[in-house]
This record gives sequence, C-alpha cells and structure tokens, in this order.
Amino acid sequence: MPIRWSALKVSEAMDQAEHQVNLAKVFLAEAKSIAKKAKGIDNLPGYIDHELSRFIWELEGAIGGGSAEPVGRLKATIEAVRKAIPDGAIEAERKRLRHGSQQSLI
Repeated sequence: MPIRWSALKVSEAMDQAEHQVNLAKVFLAEAKSIAKKAKGIDNLPGYIDHELSRFIWELEGAIGGGSAEPVGRLKATIEAVRKAIPDGAIEAERKRLRHGSQQSLI
C-alpha cells in the first residue's frame, strides 16, 4: 500500500527542527552555566538551591550533557521521528519526484 503522506516532508521538517534545536542549544547551555553560577551565591537557601538544581537537570534532559541523558530528549525525539519513517520511503519519494508524477501511457 503506497504511503499517502510525505515521508520526505517529514524528514525535511526534522532537519529544520534539529537546526533550530542546535541554535537553541547554545542559549540553553548559557542558561545552564548561569544557573550553576547562581548555585554558588553565598548563603543560598536550600529551597533555592533545590530549584536551581531542578532547572539545571531540566536543561540537561532537554539538550543533553547530563549523565542521565547525554543526547538530550529533544534530539532523541527527533531521531525517533526519523526512525519511524518506513525504510526506503524517503528515497522512493525523491525518485518519484525526479521522474515526475505523470503516468506512463505504455
């Protein structure tokens, strides 16, 4: 049964999404660095330290870099979408687009 949705468009969308995640990663890494510095503020109450630690943990989970999620949930999810595309579907669609969508008379 032919695929009625565009595997190629999904793949291209994931490429664009990954690019944006890569751009955001720089800023989120800086946010993580700032939060780590904030943890070093003198006389920081435990409840603030706890929330800062949670913020750092969330950033590490999203972008990677922590021991629990070295790749990061965002990139792992993008990869899961890519793996869900049936094998050969993208190349078959590219081939079909190269040859046009007109049916042969033969």
